[in-house]
Amino acid sequence: MVRTPLTPWERERGERFGALLREARGTRSMVEVAAAAGISSETLRKIETGRAPTPSFFTIAALAYALDLSLDSLAAACAEPNDDEALSA
Repeated sequence: MVRTPLTPWERERGERFGALLREARGTRSMVEVAAAAGISSETLRKIETGRAPTPSFFTIAALAYALDLSLDSLAAACAEPNDDEALSA
C-alpha cells in the first residue's frame, strides 16, 4: 500500500502535537508516559518529534488519558486556524 505524502499543514500539525505532548509530559520520562499509555517509548518518541504526525485515534486517546489532557483541548490546539468555527459547532 502506498501512503499519500503528507501536506505541509499535516507535517506542521504533527510537530505542534508533538510539542504539546512534550510540554504536558513535563519532567515525566518518555518511558513512564509510554507505559501509562500502553504504547512503546519509540512510538512516543516518533510522535513527539513529528516523525509520526498522524497517530491513530486510540493512541491519541491513550496519551491524552496518561497525560490528563482532554481530547477537546488536543483537537483545538492542533486545528487549522479557520477550523475554530467547525470545532465549536
